[in-house]
Amino acid sequence: MLLPPAIEPLPVRMDDPRIGELVRNPANQLGARNPIAVVVGFPSDRGVEINGGRPGARGGPDAIRQMLYKMAPGSSEMSQVWERIADIGDVQIAGDVAHDQEMLAEILKPYLEAGTVCIILGGGHETAYGNFLGQVRSGRDVSIINIDAHADVRDLVNGKPHSGSSFRQALLHPDHPARSYSVFGLSPHGVSSAHLGFMDAYPGERIWAAESSAGRFDELLKTVDGKLMITFDLDALDQSVAPGVSAPAVAGLDQETWFRVAYSVGICDRVQSIDVSEMNPVYDIGGRTARVAALTVWHFVEGLTTRTNLHSFLHVA
Repeated sequence: MLLPPAIEPLPVRMDDPRIGELVRNPANQLGARNPIAVVVGFPSDRGVEINGGRPGARGGPDAIRQMLYKMAPGSSEMSQVWERIADIGDVQIAGDVAHDQEMLAEILKPYLEAGTVCIILGGGHETAYGNFLGQVRSGRDVSIINIDAHADVRDLVNGKPHSGSSFRQALLHPDHPARSYSVFGLSPHGVSSAHLGFMDAYPGERIWAAESSAGRFDELLKTVDGKLMITFDLDALDQSVAPGVSAPAVAGLDQETWFRVAYSVGICDRVQSIDVSEMNPVYDIGGRTARVAALTVWHFVEGLTTRTNLHSFLHVA
């Protein structure tokens, strides 16, 4: 079910280690045996094609890895955390969106049950429903915060799920529907009144891009109950910051707000899974979007490093 990521190996720098050397070093048995977090790729954009978007996001996971793994790990505390993060590879995509989402869920299930943080690299935003199903399979009831220009509560297309249907499916799940669904960064020209009406029937907050700030997001984290699943759709960022996405945004979020949000998500110990979705290297410019996506993960791990429950965990072999 898992395939190794197809990215170039990095040179070893003894005096200047990079994240890739810590996360992907075969000699690092601590990360493999007792990980704080796992990285898994979901290289699918079939859902984007069904939804009428620009294909290419299937190359997203490796584009993010290639940029992330060249970066310095940060503080010594962050280096310790990176050493306990394992890249377990990519879901083997069959091209049937529902089937592939189920595969992602089954891969995530044992890690979520063990309390391991899951970092999923997409892929189209169909990634998010696979993330949610992983929570369901592990017996969890979760609230969802979607950082996105769009609501993604569209109907299925001829019975088929897609990149724009993930959160309708999560709210209508027959066994463990999402406890609430909040969207941060909504674009007023990207959301229909019908979709807003659908969301109004369920708990959650709708925060428009013009109202979005790091402080407002911190308030949202405090008000949403229970365990949380967070999904970062890169098209919430302004297209000047993130041109390489399936559906670029105008007047989207700025990168300073975005990175502060990622840090806050890392700090929050009620968050056990995130996905970073809609990275489309076909339309990227100079690696701009890949770098932002990689830094999203970097800032999340920076926040994760401050979680109090990690201090004892780091000393468990």
